[in-house]
Amino acid sequence: MLSLRTIRRFCHAAAIAPVAGTVTRAKSNSIQKSDKPLEKPALAKLKAERDPEKLFQLFKANAHNKLVIENRFVFEDTVSRLAGAGRFDYIEHLLEHQKTLPQGRREGFIVRIIMLYGKAGMIKQAADTFFDMHLFGCQRTVKSFNAALKVLTQSRDLEAIDSFIRDVPFKFGIELDVFSVNIVTKALCDMDILDKAYLAMIEMEKAGVKPDVVTYTTLMSAFYKHNRWEVGNGLWNLMVMKGCLPNLATFNVRIQYLVYRGRSWQANSLMGMMEYLGIIPDEVTYNLVIKGFCQAGYLEMAKRVYSALHGKGYKPNVKIYQTMIHYLCKGGEFDMAYTMCKDCMNKNWFVNVDTIYKLLEGLVGNGELDKANVILRLARKRVPSFTKSQLDAFEFVLSKKQ
Repeated sequence: MLSLRTIRRFCHAAAIAPVAGTVTRAKSNSIQKSDKPLEKPALAKLKAERDPEKLFQLFKANAHNKLVIENRFVFEDTVSRLAGAGRFDYIEHLLEHQKTLPQGRREGFIVRIIMLYGKAGMIKQAADTFFDMHLFGCQRTVKSFNAALKVLTQSRDLEAIDSFIRDVPFKFGIELDVFSVNIVTKALCDMDILDKAYLAMIEMEKAGVKPDVVTYTTLMSAFYKHNRWEVGNGLWNLMVMKGCLPNLATFNVRIQYLVYRGRSWQANSLMGMMEYLGIIPDEVTYNLVIKGFCQAGYLEMAKRVYSALHGKGYKPNVKIYQTMIHYLCKGGEFDMAYTMCKDCMNKNWFVNVDTIYKLLEGLVGNGELDKANVILRLARKRVPSFTKSQLDAFEFVLSKKQ
């Protein structure tokens, strides 16, 4: 007689057998189906398509494909290419259809559409999208307001910007935030209306919106650029007095101003203060300080800062190479300029033609033809290449000593 355990095992095996058969058949069917060539994914098709008409039709055909409509990079790329082809009618057709989708009830999705209209320079459509948000059941907040405001500033229409800031928040019960302040401040600075930009910050602060480091940095940069250093310095002091600490960008703006004014030692001291406050200088900071010392005639100090850059683990970028090589040649230090230029060219970074020409002249004048030939050989390998006339000029320098 069979034991109870044996019967159970038999029943379990019997139950598994048909399932196993089904799985085997399913695998067999899937293998047969996989023989059919797979269709290229929609995202890859959109990326590869270059014809505006076909791109429009392809995007339209995938208007409900979540992989497409939730991918902002695909949207941006498609809109950018259609705008480049001047097909603004296609852009409007695609974006207007997107508003009707269920995603159109999400503010973030509508913000993206507003910004895409802005990217295409379609300011009216961007503004209309903001004002019509209630029609597709989407609530407005300061996020969509800021998106519409940012696009509107592209128009440089001061009256329209003023009206939007004055009327829209009251109409829709929107409270402005510091991003609103920064958008307005940046727009007014770009239009060179600096006093109005400063007053906008003051008025916003009175209304309870406290400016941040971005606000102060934007204003300081604009005032320094227009040589109104007394206001720029005042903004620095005001920012610190109000407990708003400068960041890397703020320090770089002030260091740039000091270099422009020929105050290289103060610029260097300010870089030291950055490190004391725990703000790490970047390549921009180092390049500015190096340039400041070079312009002021302190080449040895520039070399020290360059060495400090390496000592702290930074690698010079092409701008730092350009500054150092140019002033080393000017100071007659062609050996060090040669070493830097060779290092730079080996990375496919090239200083300007005048600097290379000056270096070749210096090397040839010192009788260092081997080094001059190395620079010429590297110059010939440049991608994209120098023009024939530029290469001929380099070769002419070498021919004078041969």
